[in-house]
Amino acid sequence: MNAIPAHLDHLVLATPDLAATVADFTRRTGVTPAPGGAHVGRGTRNFLVSLGGSSYLEIIGPDPEQSEPAGPRPFAVDELAAARTVTWAISPPDLDRAVADARARGYDPGDVRPMSRRRPDGTLLEWRLTDGDTQHPSGLVPFLIDWGSAVHPSASGLPETPLLELSASAPEPDEIRPLLAAVGTELALSEGLTGLTFTVRTPRGPVTFD
Repeated sequence: MNAIPAHLDHLVLATPDLAATVADFTRRTGVTPAPGGAHVGRGTRNFLVSLGGSSYLEIIGPDPEQSEPAGPRPFAVDELAAARTVTWAISPPDLDRAVADARARGYDPGDVRPMSRRRPDGTLLEWRLTDGDTQHPSGLVPFLIDWGSAVHPSASGLPETPLLELSASAPEPDEIRPLLAAVGTELALSEGLTGLTFTVRTPRGPVTFD
């Protein structure tokens, strides 16, 4: 199996303390993540690192410059005790067709909804995605994303730590594999506690995050 899943768009490293996690990533890798922007009204902001090609790492956490959001912050960051790789996203060639195909194969990736954030230069970045994190809360089944005409985050001059491998473990891996196939991708899976692990190439050698 390829160490890099088909149609990989990005990985999500969620944290209750964004500044501390960005500093830890920098210390471990020698690469400083770039500011991504704020998710206005959702109480979060992110930092980004290219993973090579058209994929990237999103480090997301509470935004101290925003007031408390009306609802829960994305990716349950308020429930985390420490930084953790919580999920991942794929970008199929046709998002709406991929959703229909997945449903025909017995898995509902969730409804497609619009999202946006402000980049540091003030530009509004808009995209569409499925709410798959609510459909399969383990995070092992990716949500689907479509950037439309927007400039993809990986093409905006990000610092880079090329992805070497993405893998996961689950108590029942055979229950996850058909769901991955339904959305048109695959993932190296082993039996164990539920979790995602990725390894990147850095100036300090390979570094693994979970």
